[in-house]
Amino acid sequence: MIARRQRAPFSSTPIRACDGFPRAQRKMVKFGLQFKATLENITNVRPEGEDFRWYLKLKCGNCGEISDKWQYITLMDSMPLKGGRGSASMVQKCKLCSRENSIDILKDTITSYNAEDSDRFKTMVQFECRGLEPVDFQPQAGFSAQGAESGTPFPEINLLERDWNDYDEKISESVGIYEVTHKFVKC
Repeated sequence: MIARRQRAPFSSTPIRACDGFPRAQRKMVKFGLQFKATLENITNVRPEGEDFRWYLKLKCGNCGEISDKWQYITLMDSMPLKGGRGSASMVQKCKLCSRENSIDILKDTITSYNAEDSDRFKTMVQFECRGLEPVDFQPQAGFSAQGAESGTPFPEINLLERDWNDYDEKISESVGIYEVTHKFVKC
């Protein structure tokens, strides 16, 4: 009689990647940055150019550490991912657990905030994240907009104070962006 070798039963242990973490923990997640403001005689509020800086605070998905400083990413930035798996807008190693995480701006998702969006949340951009999560956003310089009725361009808008106003000479009216707020949502 020939003895048959039995196979080991299927293991439920997760497959580990090169860095020792289960692949399931490294999966890509998309987060949308939703923008909300009150607009006065203005429309088409948008980040201007590929060098626009998205200032974020990020949380490590492995250990929960939240960056204490604002970090920015731009469309122009491209850093290689470990193991030649492509690139991302930012690749960083967590200071607490040393895990490598990445975030990428999805260029095709960038949209403007228009007059009809006033006082409602609207997704302005999406980020593709591996191992981290954006938890806070700080709007700064680099936004642009145009007069809702006149089409007058307003470049170089700084939203750091969460309010901005100017004067549209074509319609002899004030224009403004007020009560800027945001939230992140999973996409």
